[in-house]
Amino acid sequence: MKLVIVESPTKAKTIEKFLGSEYKVLSSYGHIRDLPKGAFGVDVENDFEPKYVIPTKARKNLNLLKKEVAKSDEVILATDPDREGEAISWHLINALNLKEYKRVVFHEITKSAIENAINNPSKLDEALADAQQARRILDRIVGYKLSPFLWNKIARHLSAGRVQSVAVKLICEREKEIEKFIPSEYWTVLALFEKDKTPFEALLSKIENKKIDKLFIKNQKEADAIEKELKDASYVIDKIEKKELKRHPQAPFTTSSLQQEANKKLKLSAKMTMSLAQQLYERGYITYHRTDSLNISNEALKKAEEIIKEKFGEKYYEKRVFKTKGRAQEAHEAIRPTMQNNLKLDAKQEKLYNLIYKRFIASQMSSAIFDSKKVDIKANNYTFEAHGSTLKFDGFLKMYEMKIEENELPELSEKEILDLKELKKEQHFTMPPSRYSEANLIKKLEEYEIGRPSTYATIISTIQDRNYALKNEDKKFYPTEIGKTVNTMLEENFENIVDYKFTADMEKELDDISLGKENWKEIVKKFYFPFNENLEKKYNEVEKQKPKEEITDKICPKCGKPLVIKSGRFGRFLACTGYPECKHTEPLENKNVNLNITCPKCGIGEILQKKTKKGKLFYACSKWPDCDFALWDKPTGEKCKKCDSLLVEKNKKIICSNKECS
Repeated sequence: MKLVIVESPTKAKTIEKFLGSEYKVLSSYGHIRDLPKGAFGVDVENDFEPKYVIPTKARKNLNLLKKEVAKSDEVILATDPDREGEAISWHLINALNLKEYKRVVFHEITKSAIENAINNPSKLDEALADAQQARRILDRIVGYKLSPFLWNKIARHLSAGRVQSVAVKLICEREKEIEKFIPSEYWTVLALFEKDKTPFEALLSKIENKKIDKLFIKNQKEADAIEKELKDASYVIDKIEKKELKRHPQAPFTTSSLQQEANKKLKLSAKMTMSLAQQLYERGYITYHRTDSLNISNEALKKAEEIIKEKFGEKYYEKRVFKTKGRAQEAHEAIRPTMQNNLKLDAKQEKLYNLIYKRFIASQMSSAIFDSKKVDIKANNYTFEAHGSTLKFDGFLKMYEMKIEENELPELSEKEILDLKELKKEQHFTMPPSRYSEANLIKKLEEYEIGRPSTYATIISTIQDRNYALKNEDKKFYPTEIGKTVNTMLEENFENIVDYKFTADMEKELDDISLGKENWKEIVKKFYFPFNENLEKKYNEVEKQKPKEEITDKICPKCGKPLVIKSGRFGRFLACTGYPECKHTEPLENKNVNLNITCPKCGIGEILQKKTKKGKLFYACSKWPDCDFALWDKPTGEKCKKCDSLLVEKNKKIICSNKECS
């Protein structure tokens, strides 16, 4: 018997369908070894040797794998094709004491891809595993060493992270820009015309043939003066420029662009997007979803060509090759559908799959073509501009919908005199920079080359879980007071930790480790000693700081004193200013999250994610107390095939919520 080990049970089931009876496919359920939870776990004195342990939850499964290895003729490691997957295989080799093994890599879970991988095995890429090991240890150094410092100087239960701290800094800096912003007044002047019953407008753009910027007309007095000069002017078309403009399709998705587009179009968080993409990949419906490459296989390109020509016709097809920028792993492909039939998807999976499918097909389609027209209209020394744009050929827009603005102008000719209907003055004020949405924050992290695309979802989830940044009603991030305090503390005392260039350079060094150009221990050593020396010094130099309390207009129901917003281990809450005499506290806001899963008990309510007073998550019906359905484990939305109860996530496994279901 040949034993194949993957990291996910869902992936194991999918692969097992494609392999014969001589193969047995089992899951490691993620990492089989890790650094210890309650200790530093890195032996600094012994050349930074990590002290790996077997987590309690992994021991039973590891014993099972050991028994199966002993019975197997051959062991094949088929974990994911990236640093994390390579690290999982490395840990399996060590934990199972494998002397002989085969490492196979595939970027899609299809019969042909798996058979090709099995027939072309390799050995572990130790450099890739070392890069992941270095990342894990660097993150442990920052988290384990710096978090107690924050406890000591600010408040208990705070934490610092090597990349999350930079994300918090971005949000804090944007908030400072907004707070400091002073709006500037400006005015625009529009000329409204009509010809052949088609109204159109032109914006004042030049004075004496000099282009004016947005802030040129500073107040109403200046706008009135221009209006006065134009009162009896004649409006003559000076020049008409016609162009054919092309809008090209975008590349297929990478991890980063998928998270951004799913956030914009489907309103999905990065975490949800990655979870759904993982499900699609493990079921064999899309290629590997953790990638920054834009490569596409020749077979997939040929299939896209067939689909486009058959569905839309020859003129809609145009072969395109996209080049990857930056430090992409070129062995990977972009995210694309594997073109499987008989898809079995829930509503959210289907939406994300369709987005991936349409983006991929559209990437091989013709450009959209627009007829563009710019008309210069003279009035004394002033020039107004009118712009028109109409879609001539839809091209890739036939498949992939995007926002386009069409504005049709009537037939006009040069030297034509126009009949002015109205001169319109409008007051405006400059706007402050917008807070980051998830999509914008991911784009900024990618722009600064901070973290890896596969880590963005975790970063964004972590800064919210730790109450450093929250989302407002518009789903935009703003820093909490505790987030601001921690960021200031790090900026003033640990500049490198939140420095954009330093963090990006560290990412490049991790890339160099993965390419075999750098020794991982030397990189860790170079970071650790200056960091630790500075940390010890700061313990003596830095005074304790308390996060600023936010005064509210709410009154304590017990003693009548004002309530303030405080930050604690489980987030923000309201507390009485009369403490310690009055110890009244209450929740700040409703933290319930709708999972959009219909309650299986009453069939009317929806399952909400809630928190107990101690911050523990649980899942209950929205119709409580009329319906008392509740779970401690997160439901997936899918039902058990045996008993029709909800399936739930528990210890990285998908199990039935009905304890009596075997």
